[in-house]
Amino acid sequence: MTTSINNTENNSGLASHPNMGNKRGSVYEVITDRIISMLEKGTVPWQKPWKVATGLPRNLISKKPYRGINTLLLHSMSYESPFWLTFHQAQQLGGMVRKGERACPVVFGKRVKEQDEQTGEETGYTVLRLYNVFNLSQVDGLKNIPATVETPATVSTPAEDIIACMPKRPEIKYGMSKAYYSPSVDIIAMPDRARFDSEAHFYSTIYHEMIHATGAKSRLNRPTLTESAGFGSNPYCKEELIAEMGAAFLCGHAGIENTIQNSAAYLQNWLEQLQNDKSLIVQAAAQAQKAADYILGTKFEDAIAG
Repeated sequence: MTTSINNTENNSGLASHPNMGNKRGSVYEVITDRIISMLEKGTVPWQKPWKVATGLPRNLISKKPYRGINTLLLHSMSYESPFWLTFHQAQQLGGMVRKGERACPVVFGKRVKEQDEQTGEETGYTVLRLYNVFNLSQVDGLKNIPATVETPATVSTPAEDIIACMPKRPEIKYGMSKAYYSPSVDIIAMPDRARFDSEAHFYSTIYHEMIHATGAKSRLNRPTLTESAGFGSNPYCKEELIAEMGAAFLCGHAGIENTIQNSAAYLQNWLEQLQNDKSLIVQAAAQAQKAADYILGTKFEDAIAG
């Protein structure tokens, strides 16, 4: 199945459609409903640790890793193999999806450029398309499988290197009573390492604050950080989701567990936020991926997968 929506641009790089909540064919609705279903079952898709031995989810044919919300969706399926393909791709390789197997939806955005006839200014919009993919283990009879299928899809990056190599990294001030990022003075405040329950807790916390720091005007200039009205505002909620998912991406690269709370109140908060804004999860994941790319020094154009 392929579903597409023509969207008008917003800062996330994935735009909102005026009628996105009215039809069940909405890409945003399909993805959000799937995430909501996970949360209702007590699973936080951006909390689940990556399987470092097999690597991040990637397409079997293109070899490229999936990105943003797709990484969370596919990883949450808990298959051992990191490789995925569409029904048509399986057929191309002489295989067949086993009867009764269920696909996982993934989203792809294609940028369509336009030029204003009066000003000559280049504008455009993003078309979102929804595809169904199956894990390699759901398919029988594949022939001529690419040799790289046995190769791990990613190599773990040392957790400390991720901190040390962040471009334009703000000052990290230890010995503070709590962890936070201060945009006004561009400082990450952190308690001493000894106060954390584990190394994983320390890294997931500092990665969270580092993702916040990428939103500063001197870096990615992210409106959810620079224009936030504080706790409880919509930009603040979106910025927190960006930081949580971005920290999960960094933890994945470091090969460590992303330790966040999983209380009933926590789950209920995000359920309410996602039910009120169907575009939130997809847009926040796109920004989280961009923030993680910035910290890791990944070129955006080289990282887009399909």
